[in-house]
Amino acid sequence: MANNTYNPPKVWTWEKENGGEWASLNRPDSGARFEKTLPVGKHPFQLYSLATPNGVKVTVMFEELLAAGFQDAEYDAHLIKIQDAEQFSSGFVSVNPNSKIPALVDKSGNKNINIFESGAILLHLAEKFNAFIPSSAEDRAACLSWLFWQVGSGPYLGGGFGHFYAYAPEKFEYPIDRFTMETKRQLDVLDKHLANNEYMIGKDYTIADMAIWPWYGALVLGHLYDAAEFLDVSSYKNLVAWAEKIEQRPAVKRGKMVNKTWGDESEQLPERHSHEDFNNN
Repeated sequence: MANNTYNPPKVWTWEKENGGEWASLNRPDSGARFEKTLPVGKHPFQLYSLATPNGVKVTVMFEELLAAGFQDAEYDAHLIKIQDAEQFSSGFVSVNPNSKIPALVDKSGNKNINIFESGAILLHLAEKFNAFIPSSAEDRAACLSWLFWQVGSGPYLGGGFGHFYAYAPEKFEYPIDRFTMETKRQLDVLDKHLANNEYMIGKDYTIADMAIWPWYGALVLGHLYDAAEFLDVSSYKNLVAWAEKIEQRPAVKRGKMVNKTWGDESEQLPERHSHEDFNNN
């Protein structure tokens, strides 16, 4: 039997792409790869993103704020085509040195504020508008706990399970088993919590739901990695019911469309500069 064990070198060096979808984007260094200025619209918030789960978190938040009557939350959503490495432009890197979507520029005050990482953007907007975040110390602590649970757990679902199950150039049993086990454990955590809670924080819909739904809600609804059957998501009945309820929110339906360039054309809105853009789609 062939020995497929990999023996790591004493010092790792990057010599070539490792294959698989998105591999051409990966390098062991950071920073801008080319010069390009970011576009700027007319609204107080300038979002640079793509409708991946992390991007959807933020567009849902903006649409929920607007639906709640916060007209000062108007935003321009500029498309960043990560498959074309647009996140490595000098303009984008100046906002987010980590070169990941989403990135936000808050121009509503006397000085522009750059915010990156989707969880940080959600928290920034929630605090700015005092919306979708609990006021009591106990519930706020719970909200932030679940928000950061998603930030910490998501990479096991995306870069772990999603990569080895859906994108890796070769399928190996060990990493798929390892990350499937962890993904199912996380789904079980959510399902048990939602057995006694309408939303992640009891009866209140918050940024915790907005952070978790685009990943775990999309997964159990069959919108992510085509893995619903593989993971037997029907066994997580409370989680599925929560995901279905959130998916019906009008603001969520709009947020899912923004910066989307694939799938049904009626569900795509590559750039968003006005609420009227949804009507014109």
